[in-house]
Amino acid sequence: MDRVTAPNQVSPVPPADLPSTLGELRATGHQYRTVKQELRDNLLARMGSGEDRFPGIVGYEDTVLPEVERALLAGHDMVLLGERGQGKTRLIRSLGALLDEWTPVIPGSVLNEHPMHPLTPASRALVGSAGDDLAIGWLHRSMRYGEKLATPDTSVGDLIGDVDPIRLAQGRTLGDPETIHFGLVPRTNRGVFAVNELPDLAERIQVALLNVLEERDIQVRGYQLRLPLDLLLVASANPEDYTNRGRIITPLKDRFGAEIRTHYPLDLDLELALIRQEADLVAVVPEHVLEVLARFARDVRESPSVDPRSGVSARFAIAAAETVAAAALRRSGLLAGAGASAGAGAGAASRPEAPVARIGDTVSVTSTLRGKVEFESGEEGREIEVLAHLLRTATAETFRARLAGLDLSGFTAIVAEGGAVETGELVSSAELLRQVGTVPGLAKVLDRLGLGDAPSPEEAAAGIEFVLEGLHLTRRLGKDVTDSGRTVYGDRD
Repeated sequence: MDRVTAPNQVSPVPPADLPSTLGELRATGHQYRTVKQELRDNLLARMGSGEDRFPGIVGYEDTVLPEVERALLAGHDMVLLGERGQGKTRLIRSLGALLDEWTPVIPGSVLNEHPMHPLTPASRALVGSAGDDLAIGWLHRSMRYGEKLATPDTSVGDLIGDVDPIRLAQGRTLGDPETIHFGLVPRTNRGVFAVNELPDLAERIQVALLNVLEERDIQVRGYQLRLPLDLLLVASANPEDYTNRGRIITPLKDRFGAEIRTHYPLDLDLELALIRQEADLVAVVPEHVLEVLARFARDVRESPSVDPRSGVSARFAIAAAETVAAAALRRSGLLAGAGASAGAGAGAASRPEAPVARIGDTVSVTSTLRGKVEFESGEEGREIEVLAHLLRTATAETFRARLAGLDLSGFTAIVAEGGAVETGELVSSAELLRQVGTVPGLAKVLDRLGLGDAPSPEEAAAGIEFVLEGLHLTRRLGKDVTDSGRTVYGDRD
């Protein structure tokens, strides 16, 4: 998918108080700056004001972002190296926010030419004839970002441009810039251009970028146009493609000024922060459930059963949280339907079940998300089994971290002497609470789980189910799954 702008939309209407002619622009003291000078000045201004330089970028504050800032201050084009789902594209797109909000352009210029720095012969002639009376336009920074996902069918014409035979037929001479239909790179002149997954670009097409990066001109169909392009070129790549498959030609690698390695969140808190920021949750997902999913994602990345070269995207944990929330919403809907049917017969309606995720809802992610993980060849056919084991491990780790040192004998006493607690997808919170009754130590458990002093019945049920599952995983309770899919916790004996 090609993106000429980000977002791909009509440019916002410029404020009415901006200069409308070249003379008015000069009178304001405006000075022409290259894109890299503009990025450098605005980055330094944000540093000085303490403003967030890269909003929405989580976990890179002390590692990746300082390297990106050094590259921008040095005026270097850069390659971001990292496995899938490490936020490379988001980071690249955030660079556009460092451009001036509005920049002057010559109206109608395909190359976004600055009125004080025209490039093409036609624009130079226009500026020369109109002088200070030249009408100018204004381009918003959202329209100064171009992006191309590198695919094997990408052509030089897509990136750089090609000769327009219709314009030649109109009498223009070959070599006249007016005969060129410019590609994505020149059309992003005076902006930021990104090539995603650069190694997937055919080597003969990569050659076309050599002059753009170093000489800052372009070549089309055997003749050279001396059009000094002004842009920041940023590329992303997977390290496996970049280093082992060798699909980035050496001269092109040499022309990038900075090579920056990205990474997955370095600790659990950053993983959780990323999930909270990115997940679109349709139900309440308690903190302890989110923590289980964050630990699960990290355990999957570190598992010897998973191919480390492909990585496990941050989207894995985000999608897991969204799936768990959807499972809670589904339970709420099904229980509402069951309650309506019962109420119709009894002439009364019960309290509706609010959608709150429980630990049992996490089981669904092992099947729905297995396609996001590349397993080692020896694990074929065992994918769900491997993920289920890692999910149990993550649950046990969270149980120990959250509830270590608490007296949980009140929960084990519930199932003593043949008692049992039944839960599952279609067990309401009211039914679960009725089964357990008053449990000594429950308030401390709910407090440790971050559910507050006055949790709702659904939140209390989520906390109780988590404790029961944790006690099972630490071999203090037994567990059976019935044919109907319900889970029964009982004495281990």
